[in-house]
Amino acid sequence: KKQTVKYILEQGKSMPQLAEELGISAGVLHNWKAEYRDELQTESLATPERVRQLEQQLREKDLENQEKERVNQDLQEELAILKKALHIFSKERN
Repeated sequence: KKQTVKYILEQGKSMPQLAEELGISAGVLHNWKAEYRDELQTESLATPERVRQLEQQLREKDLENQEKERVNQDLQEELAILKKALHIFSKERN
């Protein structure tokens, strides 16, 4: 039952298609799916493939954050320069 539910969750097919393919009624498959879904989804979170995917996503987000931090620092420097220039040019000349 558990392996069947795992197969159901991995497939992109409708329940009637899977029922016909497996030779099991759709109602029984729905019951099995309801019974084992949470357990299998919890198990599937810790698969090596899922861990690799999450690590890759984390690396990508880290790179994005580093780029955003560089841009932020550049903008802060530009703002500081503009503030100094504004201060210099707004002084009254004697």
